[in-house]
Amino acid sequence: MASALTPREKEVVRLASLGCTVHESAKILKLAPSTVDNHKARAMAKLGTDKAALLTRLAIQQKVTSMTDKLTTAEKKKSGRKDDGWN
Repeated sequence: MASALTPREKEVVRLASLGCTVHESAKILKLAPSTVDNHKARAMAKLGTDKAALLTRLAIQQKVTSMTDKLTTAEKKKSGRKDDGWN
């Protein structure tokens, strides 16, 4: 359930659902990759999955992100990505 997620876990889930790797998310959030990985693992446990492939689906269902969500220009710049993962 998304309401059980911390604000940071929601950020990590959102970025993962947009196709960001742990390292890209770490750059965007200015955290160590291991910290991002820990947030992601805790969020997945709270959402009831151990499958990364289901994370995006659950994020959309729980309204952590949407099909129209995109990386901001600043997030793209920080991560080095040219697109947002949905393209």
